[in-house]
Amino acid sequence: MDRVALRGLKARGHHGVYPREREEGQTFIVDLVLGLDTRAAAADDDLAKTVHYGIVAEEVVAVVEGEPVDLIETLAERIAQACLKHDGVLEVEVCVHKPDAPITVPFDDVTVTITRSRV
Repeated sequence: MDRVALRGLKARGHHGVYPREREEGQTFIVDLVLGLDTRAAAADDDLAKTVHYGIVAEEVVAVVEGEPVDLIETLAERIAQACLKHDGVLEVEVCVHKPDAPITVPFDDVTVTITRSRV
């Protein structure tokens, strides 16, 4: 399976279990790896035969900016399902970063990574 990756998609969302997170929002960062077969697109040099990663990026940002959820696990699942709606995408790995998570000790990042497929 071939891979198309998008790294570092940034969007402001209002996800979290604490009222402050819901009210003020924070930046979330999303990394995606889309699994698909790119041979037909490459052979014909045809965008219609692969996934349009610009559109996928816009859809992912819309999910992050959309309806708030408590858990980044839920957010990752919603992003995965949006990606799998594209015909050529057979599998997706989603990593959601929450670098401003409300943790009381020094840290660099919090992430949840999931892999989903059509099968």
